[in-house]
Amino acid sequence: MLRCALLDDYQSVALHLADWSSVRATSFHEHFTSADDLVAAIHDSEIVVIMRERTPFTAELFARLPHLRLLVTTGMRNASIDLDAARAHGVTVCGTESDFAPPAELSWALILGLARQVVAESTLMRQDGPWQSTLGTDLKGSTLGLLGLGRIGSQMAAIGQAFGMDVLSWSRNLTKGRTDELGVRLATGMDSLLAESDFLSVHVVLSDRTRGLIGSRELALMRPTAYLINTSRAAIVDQHALAEALKAGRIAGAGLDVFETEPLPPGHDLRTLPNVLATPHLGYVTRGNYRTYFRQAVEDIEAFLAGAPIRLLS
Repeated sequence: MLRCALLDDYQSVALHLADWSSVRATSFHEHFTSADDLVAAIHDSEIVVIMRERTPFTAELFARLPHLRLLVTTGMRNASIDLDAARAHGVTVCGTESDFAPPAELSWALILGLARQVVAESTLMRQDGPWQSTLGTDLKGSTLGLLGLGRIGSQMAAIGQAFGMDVLSWSRNLTKGRTDELGVRLATGMDSLLAESDFLSVHVVLSDRTRGLIGSRELALMRPTAYLINTSRAAIVDQHALAEALKAGRIAGAGLDVFETEPLPPGHDLRTLPNVLATPHLGYVTRGNYRTYFRQAVEDIEAFLAGAPIRLLS
């Protein structure tokens, strides 16, 4: 039987959510920060299953794993895999389906947590502190700005409308026909989206065009009472510029689930700033999604072993 390594199984659930009897599966719940440690742990594995983009597979890593034949990623898109290098080393790369609802749900958890100061008030309750100390921000009547109106953005729009929010959206390829279909206003440009939004939520795909899309200039266009929410990809928003804007109070706060370095180093500004509500990249982390990920990873493996790979990325 081929050896299969499952990386970054933080919750130690992978082996319980699918039947791995077709391979010799080993789960690693601790993240390998050292490439040497990673190679030492999985050097003999012919199959590796990775969780999203937690562990990048670069050309250098492929070169150090001569036994690797199949790489399975959860989700059908993974920018941290060098697909050209995979092909050059004869490694088949497959993916799995991923539900778009959980990231939208977490985005709303962050919005509501920020709007009603849930963490601050809950902390005071636990500390026997003052009974009420903040004023919440109303969602009804405020403007929800959506940078991107794809599958997740569309769901965000529907929920925002249910809250009675004015929903505004913009992206480079977004058309008025699409916004009219969803009952959303089309912003005249990105600057107007930033300037008009009370809650700005990021839902575009990371690419060369969107990397650093929101920097110091763009953050300066936002209202000082506005909140930025990012559950998409960290690199879309300049992390240093965001931290500086938050420190200076140029925006009211941020709800963040993605970071350029993950896990985020201890003591990092985005861990400690009082106007940041941060979660450790939980957007896709639900029981239903994980069940799909690991069961379809097993399907990918069994199809590969049968000589007919499915859900190919490379």
